[in-house]
Amino acid sequence: MTPWLSGRFGNPSGLHSVARAALEAVDEARDNIAFFLGSDDIVFTGSGSEAANLAVLGRARAHPGPVVVSAIEHHCVLHAAEAAERSLGVPVRVVGVTSDGVIDLDALSAALDRSVSVVSVQLVNSEVGTIQPLHEVARLVRRRAPGAVLHTDAVQAVPWLDVAQLAEVADLVSISGHKFGGPQGIGALAFNRAVKLEPLIYGGPQERERRAGTHNVAGIIGMAAALEATTGERGAACERVSRLRDQLAAGLLNSIPEAAETASAQPRAPGHCHLLVEGVESEALLMLLDSYGVAASAGSACASGALEPSHVLIAMGYSPGQALGALRLTLGHASTEADVELALRAVPDAVSRMRGAGSSGLARAETR
Repeated sequence: MTPWLSGRFGNPSGLHSVARAALEAVDEARDNIAFFLGSDDIVFTGSGSEAANLAVLGRARAHPGPVVVSAIEHHCVLHAAEAAERSLGVPVRVVGVTSDGVIDLDALSAALDRSVSVVSVQLVNSEVGTIQPLHEVARLVRRRAPGAVLHTDAVQAVPWLDVAQLAEVADLVSISGHKFGGPQGIGALAFNRAVKLEPLIYGGPQERERRAGTHNVAGIIGMAAALEATTGERGAACERVSRLRDQLAAGLLNSIPEAAETASAQPRAPGHCHLLVEGVESEALLMLLDSYGVAASAGSACASGALEPSHVLIAMGYSPGQALGALRLTLGHASTEADVELALRAVPDAVSRMRGAGSSGLARAETR
């Protein structure tokens, strides 16, 4: 990225030599990302959320009809579906999940018919890490709603799964660069077949008139480089991080009474360790853990700071009280044994302090 951040500021839409060099770099990155995702085409966006919005809302605008989503989608999908309902008057059909966070295929089948415009099912859940049976979802969509477009939010999947293989059945795949070591503020929507979408951003012919605006050249190049590196190192990273995650989960469950791991019986992404800790409020726990040097969350990172219980856990059948005790610890390619050892010391100690002091009182003390 460095050359494109230190003097080479050409706009890829221009005609002069600096602009042409930028366009060549963007197109090379586009080809590389398409190759590693096994896709036909790429639209660059400002985030994974924008890419998902373009897939769901852009499709509904171009081809109005019911929007079908799973109940545990990221809010970028759920809110885009709600926006389609408000602005277009199309119904949103929300499909439930099992207690382990896997889409209910019978309920999905019942929600599908020939009027459906778009179906969105996340490949890896952003909170509990469950891997969805996307090939089975696709078979149902093709059979029950042959005119529908299938989108999958693969933002959480890229570091751990062969998205080119697992998401080949989806028509649209959204990704976000910072989830696999690229820069923040850059995402992409991959096309596995030609799909008509109405743009969300107007003002120029960029991205074949599907997303106007000057390209983030450095971000695009960084995302492509990160995807190449991630693809090459994925196997070793999965093995190492899975071991660390299992060590972390086992250690926490052994040392924290009345704690349970969610979706432990289902295939999950290696980096996800998601617990429910009884008698502790997540918000206060997260602030206390931060003082220990442990960065954690309760739900998806985009929902951090929200006081409402996780919609994912509610959909899985947990009560609001149980959901408010959620703790999400995620590991990545940079995670180490030392990180796990720190968490194994910090989390039980923090939980013990909170249970001894009472969550609300400790929260007030920590924020003074």
